[in-house]
Amino acid sequence: MAIPKSPKHHFWYTIILFLLSIQTKLVMCSSIYKVGDLDGWGIPPASNPQVYTKWSKNHKFKIGDSLFFLYPPSQDSVIQVTAESYGSCDIKDPILYMNNGNSLFNITTGSDLYFTSGAVGNCEKSQKLHISLGGNGSSAADSPPADGPAAASAPSYPTVFGSIPVQASSDSPMLEIPVFLSAVAGFFVSLFVM
Repeated sequence: MAIPKSPKHHFWYTIILFLLSIQTKLVMCSSIYKVGDLDGWGIPPASNPQVYTKWSKNHKFKIGDSLFFLYPPSQDSVIQVTAESYGSCDIKDPILYMNNGNSLFNITTGSDLYFTSGAVGNCEKSQKLHISLGGNGSSAADSPPADGPAAASAPSYPTVFGSIPVQASSDSPMLEIPVFLSAVAGFFVSLFVM
């Protein structure tokens, strides 16, 4: 697209570029987090047994973000469990089972998430992760919530590889802005064509 030579068209061209740059920033506000950073997903070393607790406390997660678990698929896996199963390291009835070595989990709900290794005995060796979306990371004691047995055993069933919700919450119309900006940009582009 060539830059128009008349001042009127140059003004509108600048406005369109500005709106498109804002739209790009808003669309790209979701992040992919590699679980454990350089440590990846595995049994924590004896020198740093709380690696996943510390890791989750250093990040602020939100709906639309993704968790990337990297591990050797022949030796390990990732399972999503309830808060109760997380606390007791019960891996018998997972909500979700991932075992390809490059597992991507899309956060599509605002509730806390609990993950452990699917390999027998690894959870007891602190290979487990609690993600809290309300604040930053896991709780200080990193234990399941004490809201009663019903809350602890009520699983959430996220769409792991599905689409991200159109709107994160009723209080946040931020995701509607790119659609509006696209419509405005399309209108101004149509002015150039005519």
